Amino acid sequence: MPIESIPSAAARARPDPLLQQLKEIDARRPDFPGEHLIVFGAGALLMLAGMRGRTVLRRTILTALGTALIGRAASGTGGIAKAARVMKSLS
Repeated sequence: MPIESIPSAAARARPDPLLQQLKEIDARRPDFPGEHLIVFGAGALLMLAGMRGRTVLRRTILTALGTALIGRAASGTGGIAKAARVMKSLS
């Protein structure tokens, strides 16, 4: 039986070109007012729906999606990073 080669750590660490392009497009576009608050609210609602889900799969998927949206709301130039810069400039 032939043994298939296992990809090296360097090959696995390479970013996907499509994902990289999407990240660059998202970074270049301007934020609209309240964007991060809307995304945070949607994430919180998904997490709440996940906690109330009937099946384990549904709970897992909804909670994971909600967590991802909350993380998205907290990152970036218009989220927590912006609030941290403002707070740092005040001190």
